[in-house]
Formats: sequence, C-alpha cells, structure tokens
Amino acid sequence: MLISINNGTVYFGANDVFENIDFSIKENEKIALVGRNGSGKTTLLKVLMGEVELSSGQLIKPNKMNIGYLNQNSLLDSNLTVEEELLEAFKDLIEMENRLNDLAIKLESDHNQKNIDAYSALMEEFNFKGGYTYHSELETVLFGFGFNSSDLKRNVNSFSGGEKTKLAFVKLLLTKPDLLLLDEPTNHLDLHTIEWLENYLSKYKKAMLVVSHDRIFLDKIANTVYELEYGNLKRYSGNYTNYVEQKKANFLKDEAAYKRQQKNIKRLEELIEQFRYKKNKAAFAQSKIKYLERMDKLEDPKKADTKAFKAHFVCGNRGGKNVLSLDHLKVGYNKPLCEVSLDILRGQRICVMGDNGTGKSTLLKTIVGLIKPLGGYMLLGHQIDIAYFDQNVSSFTSGNNVLEELWNEYPDKDMYEIRSVLGAFLFTSEEVFKDVNVLSGGEKVRLLLAKLMLKKANFLILDEPTNNLDIISKEALEDALKEYDGTILFVSHDRYFIKQIATSCLVIDDNTTTYYPDGYLDYIDAKKEEIKKEETKTEKIDLKIAKNRPKYNLKKIEQEIDELENLLEEKRSLRFEPEYYQDQTKMKELDEEIDDIHNRIHAATETWELAMEEMENR
Repeated sequence: MLISINNGTVYFGANDVFENIDFSIKENEKIALVGRNGSGKTTLLKVLMGEVELSSGQLIKPNKMNIGYLNQNSLLDSNLTVEEELLEAFKDLIEMENRLNDLAIKLESDHNQKNIDAYSALMEEFNFKGGYTYHSELETVLFGFGFNSSDLKRNVNSFSGGEKTKLAFVKLLLTKPDLLLLDEPTNHLDLHTIEWLENYLSKYKKAMLVVSHDRIFLDKIANTVYELEYGNLKRYSGNYTNYVEQKKANFLKDEAAYKRQQKNIKRLEELIEQFRYKKNKAAFAQSKIKYLERMDKLEDPKKADTKAFKAHFVCGNRGGKNVLSLDHLKVGYNKPLCEVSLDILRGQRICVMGDNGTGKSTLLKTIVGLIKPLGGYMLLGHQIDIAYFDQNVSSFTSGNNVLEELWNEYPDKDMYEIRSVLGAFLFTSEEVFKDVNVLSGGEKVRLLLAKLMLKKANFLILDEPTNNLDIISKEALEDALKEYDGTILFVSHDRYFIKQIATSCLVIDDNTTTYYPDGYLDYIDAKKEEIKKEETKTEKIDLKIAKNRPKYNLKKIEQEIDELENLLEEKRSLRFEPEYYQDQTKMKELDEEIDDIHNRIHAATETWELAMEEMENR
C-alpha cells in the first residue's frame, strides 16, 4: 500500500466534510475521485498532501514519499526562462551528469581501476534514470501542452496566467512524483491537449489520483473510482463507465430492498393496528412495536440519490427557419482569427470546436454584438431572440443578492415564480439571500442559466456552459438542452457534452473552418481518416528512403576485411611457436582456424565488390 487513510474524519466548525472514511492507493494505481461540488474532494487531496489534518483517524504514508499536487490555482511564477525552470525537474540527473564529466576529466590523467569502476557505475545509473533522454522528454511534454521551441528561451513571467498554469503542470509531470494528485487537470485545456494528456497519463508508471468532471478523460485514465457523497466514501473497480454501471445496479438493488422493507413495515403496522386494542393479542402487538423500533430502517435511495437542478428551456416564439447566415464573416481583434461562412437553421445544435486562441469565443462574441466583425456579412433571421452565456462567469459580480439579481432582470414576475425558478436551480430557503459576489463558480453558472431559462429565447449561444459544473449538474444541463426545441450554437471542450448535444460541428483550425454536418462522431471519423492518410504518407516516405538507402555499408566491410587480415597474420605467426609445431593436434586446430579466416576474407571481399558496384550504379 502506497498511502492510506483509516477511519478518517474532517470537520470544520460543526460541519463534517467527511466522516469515518477508509481510503487507500496502491503503487501504480490510477484513481478517479468523483462527487458533486462541495462534497470534500479537494479537502481529501489536501489531507493526503498534509495541508489539512484529520480531525480524527489515521493517515499512513512513507516519510520519503514524493507527492506532486496540481490544484486549480497552480501557476509557475518565476523570473527564469522556461528551459531553466523546467530543467530544475532534472536537477539530480544534471548533478549526476556533472559528476560524470568530472570523472571523465580525471580519467584522462589517472587510469586507475577505482576511477574506471566509479565512472562505469555512475554512467550505468545515469543511463538507467534517463540521463540521455531528459532533454527530449522535456520538449515532448512542453510541446504536448501547445508550446514551441522558441518558448524555451522566454521568461516564465512573460506568459499569461493560463499559460503559467500549464507550465506548472509541465514541470510537475517532469518531476515524476511517486503519487500525482491532480485537481481538475483538464480545465482550460483545448481538445488537442486533453487528448495528448490522456495518452501521456495512461502510460504514467506511478500512482495517480485525479479529480475531474471530464467523463471521457476519467474513462481513459482511471482503473479505480472513489465516490465521495454526503460524507461517505465508496470504492468501485474499473473506469468511470464501470462505476456508472455499478452504481446504477446498486441503486436498483437498494431500491428493491427498500420497497421490500416498506412493504414489511406496512404489514407489521397493520397487524399492530389490528391487535393492539385486543386483550388477548396486546402482547403480540407490543412485540411487533418493539421489533419495528429495533429495525434498521433503510433510506429511500431516491431521496439519497444525487440532487440536481431542473431546467426547462422553452422558446417564447418559434422564429423563422433561417436562424443566422454568416457570409465570409471575419472575426478577430487587430487581425482576423478566422473567416466563417455558415447557414444555421432552426433546431440545429452546432458546436464550435478548435484549439485555444483559434477564435471560438471571438466568433460567439461577434455574433451577439460584443465585438465588431472585421469583414463579411451576418444576417439574423426573422423573430430570432438570442440568449448568451459568457464563459467568464467566475468574474461575474453584482451588488445584489441572488433573489434581487434574478428579480431585477424580470420585474414583471411575481415572488412565487422567481422563488420557484431559483428553487429549481437549487437556491432554496436562505440561499436566495446570498450575495452574488460570494457565490462559487458552479452557483454562478446555475444563476445565469436561470436567467437564460426565463428569457425564453429561441437561439441559445453558449460559451463553455459546463465550466464549474460537477458531473451531476452537467447531466442535468444535457437533459434540459436535449429537450429544448430551439437552436443552439455553443463552444465546449467537454467531449461527452459535445457528443450528447451537438447535431453538427464547426471546427476552426489554422484560420480555416470545416463543417461536419453529422456531429462529433463525424468529426472523429474524419480525424481518424486524416491520421490514417498521414501514416500511409509516412510509410511511403520511409519505404522510399529504405529503397534509396545503400544495401551495403562499404566502410564497415573494409574495416571487417582489415580486421580479418590482421587476425590472419597473427594466426600464421603462431605456426613458428614451439607450442604449436611440437604438438600436431594444436597445429591441426590452428590450420583449421586459418582456413576459416581465409573463407571469411573471401566472402567479405565478394560483398565489397557488390558494394562497389552498387555505389557506381547510384
């Protein structure tokens, strides 16, 4: 066991975060920790890091275990260059490399066996620990996160906050800790980088604990899932899909057991009511009452089941069939990021995809009028009403409380309707009086979605609507949008969400756009086909190189002939040694060796002639 918690409890004030949990991580195990926002997942990570102490229970971990932690606010803050900062991850190897160089210099003047043995042992260790590959490994991970070779010489503090967060992640991965703790590692990464990261982490040879709301990411990474809900922790074997299946099966099993118990309780209560006032049956009724009192009552799994908001998006009016037409629309700031020509029809749900910085959000902001187009035309259809969701929800501030924020925007609604909508989005009782500025990211998303729902627009434009939402809330939003009969244009990096919602995809790549009319799977198939074509092209190039490559290595053949001729002279000289000419058996063996060398020289000479002929014909 690498690390474990036995009967662990954490409480802040009078509130338990989790109670009497048992948790363990084995070597090389890849664990997903799931649960709704606020369930205590980050607190558990901090317990493992030693940043939060258990209120009771025991944390068991080796003293010298190296734990690497990436939280949601990690960033690299340094005046060093990127290369200098990242090379710190290999400081032990660099120190070993310097010792090797020192020993090599010493060996030039002192060839004693002690120095030779020390150099040989250190070189073997250096090679085993990746001493000859750490530079290429650094570049592989850095480039995987979208950086390039010129970034190596840039000062770390010259990058944006988001880029510095990615650099912190790169450095953490290069250190290869014994246990890797990742809290929402895919936040703000584009699809290309997420896919690269999945591949990298799936091959990571040490233990890993990941908190993420990206369901496909968890499916590809995890082999164990822990669910933290209502203060309790439960372990499931397999990836995220296995967890969902097992949880569903457990729910059905618990529901059946609950129904059986309720049926039994009802039967007993009827018996008690029937006999409790009859003298000759009073003792029987009393025994049943005591039995009911001692019974370990099962919870209704429907009540204990995850609670999600309930959204119902509707259109105030149907609107025209042609929702939006874009004709060579150029979007950007100082220069165009992309040019889009697209006709959006009523009922379509189009996802805009692409790497960070390609212009996805800029396109949406141009359509809703927040940014002026740099060229081209844009025509909104007849009676089309737009509702816009901005991904920068975390920066949303207000002087209002939750109730005032919604009611001020819809003053014609009565108190009951506003409270009902807020209740549907999980703002109940006193929560409606919370200051908007102190809401969590997830709470702000729910409040803005409530605003969108009341607007009853027939065209939803959503920029990363699932950011800050836990998995339960994402599923609730998916269900609501699938039932919506209006039109949706949205940006998302959540592949599961895209698969569930998008009927078509618009991909922005390198200032060009490509439309995939049959949705995300259509895009994936096209991508696979591109990879296949690229691999075929590479194979053809490799084959051409192989055909043009010389069949024979002339220099190596000539070296072999020289070595054989030297060996032949050496063996011939032995014939004049008494050890051989006085011993017929040894002389016979020597003659056989000489004959063999002659044959090898003859064969090598023939090969040399073929090599010369090949060279002349090239």
